[in-house]
Amino acid sequence: MLSVLRRRLAEADFWDRHANPASGWSRVPTGPLLVYAIYARNWRLLAATVAFVAVNPVLFPEPDPDADEGWMTKGVRGERLWVRGADAGRANLLNVANAPVFLYALYSAVRRRPGRTGLFTALTMALKLAFVDRMAKLYERESGRDECRESAGERA
Repeated sequence: MLSVLRRRLAEADFWDRHANPASGWSRVPTGPLLVYAIYARNWRLLAATVAFVAVNPVLFPEPDPDADEGWMTKGVRGERLWVRGADAGRANLLNVANAPVFLYALYSAVRRRPGRTGLFTALTMALKLAFVDRMAKLYERESGRDECRESAGERA
């Protein structure tokens, strides 16, 4: 069942729109916003943030195909490859490590421990951005292989 879900996510049209850097960059503050909303007991902000996360991948148009691909676009495209089953190496560890760190940030927010909340939210962001970086590198690696195959095919 999990593999079917991963395949459907990988093939979904939203990936092309989500590759717009505005989509990726606008999602960056959503983790800290979720934590803050819980800390401040601001349920409207929490609901708005969750709603934004849900609709974000389709809010923006596809990136201009003639524009240079920026880091965030490469990161999203790499994540699509990862969801399809590409070997992401250490990125998997970053993703696995981020889950309990984020959960502890949420727990600290619920308990209203400002130091721990801030520290673990910052650590979550560092792990998330490191994950995006690994996804960008995955995309560069995989797209480089495709270019090599095309060049070899053209020569044959």
